[in-house]
Amino acid sequence: MTASRNSSQPPSSSEGRVPEERGNGVTAFLRQRPRARRALLTLAAAVVVVIVLAWFYMRGRVSTDDAQIDAHILPVAARVGGTVLAVEVEENRRVETGTVLVRLDPTDFEVALRRAEADQAAAEAALAAARSGVPITSASSGGRLDAAVAEVRRARAATAASDAELTAAQARAREAKAYADKATRDQERLEQLVAKDEVSRQQYDAAVAAAVAAESTVEAATAAVRQAEEAQRQAHDRVTQTEADLRSAQTAPQQVEVTKAQVALSEARLKQATAAVEQARLALEYTVVKAAVTGVVSKRSVEPGQVVQPGQPLFALVDLGDVWVTANFKETKLKNVEPGQPAKIKVDAYGHTLKGHVDSIGAATGARFSLLPPENASGNYVKVVQRVPVKIFFEPGQDPDHKLRPGLSVVPTVYTR
Repeated sequence: MTASRNSSQPPSSSEGRVPEERGNGVTAFLRQRPRARRALLTLAAAVVVVIVLAWFYMRGRVSTDDAQIDAHILPVAARVGGTVLAVEVEENRRVETGTVLVRLDPTDFEVALRRAEADQAAAEAALAAARSGVPITSASSGGRLDAAVAEVRRARAATAASDAELTAAQARAREAKAYADKATRDQERLEQLVAKDEVSRQQYDAAVAAAVAAESTVEAATAAVRQAEEAQRQAHDRVTQTEADLRSAQTAPQQVEVTKAQVALSEARLKQATAAVEQARLALEYTVVKAAVTGVVSKRSVEPGQVVQPGQPLFALVDLGDVWVTANFKETKLKNVEPGQPAKIKVDAYGHTLKGHVDSIGAATGARFSLLPPENASGNYVKVVQRVPVKIFFEPGQDPDHKLRPGLSVVPTVYTR
């Protein structure tokens, strides 16, 4: 019973004071050692100061490791097709503007240029002939109109004269016919009288002679009428012809306009031929492929003897004199980023830190410029922090040896304050 009673007794007061004695021990330790207390307080203050300074330091800058160097990469392509005669440069060589890169076979283009020049010469000759015809047509048309008017007047006067002559001839013919009829009747009367010996034979013979003469006169008058009728027909035909000539002459202004239109047509054909010559000359010049900018030759895909087509890429020229940084910042870090702010760029390849400044902020997120922009047609929406491209320029003189290459990874830091 003694054992059980001892086991059921509550713990002594000394056991309950152990934690308190421990706490009092740390406090007593710090009280007994003032230097340790001061050192601990100093360390705590230093940690607070470091945290505050780090907060102020990081608050005025934003950084990202999703960044790379970019540059202008110009694809060099053939503007005409043909067989490659020679490749004048090697890959990864620096070339200046105008340096010959590739030469194509120019034979076909030289023939085309000569043919175009011949067409141009023919067009020039046709234009000269058309221009010379304008004054000739103008001068001849004016004189021709005056002559046609005068000729019509003469023809009409001749027609009137022929009409009068025909009328006179017809009158003479009628007169001769009447005289012949009278002479014939006189002959018939005298013939009966001479048979009865009432008149002399001499009178009868005179009557016969008068009748024969009258018949001859009728025949002559009839011939004169026919001649006058023919003259009248010819005069009327002449009037018809001269009136047709007059109508033709009256179209002289239209003929001059036609001649001028032929001149305009010849001028247009000459311009067309000249353009064909220029085009053939340009095509011949394009057989020599030159560098459009200063840069480094890269991505060579052409060899001598190869047949290339217009627009086929041959090289890529990288302009190392104009490089910049494309940094894809999270949208949550762009609150204070503005163009013109200074920046430092750490280049992973060389370990250097270069100076720069923010040039511009992209007009849309990178996802919007992707091949397949994200869409939420199903309604299953998950918010994803987007990245916006920021263009950062290097300060002048940061890369005199052009060691920076497009695609190198960098870590830019933008100072927003």
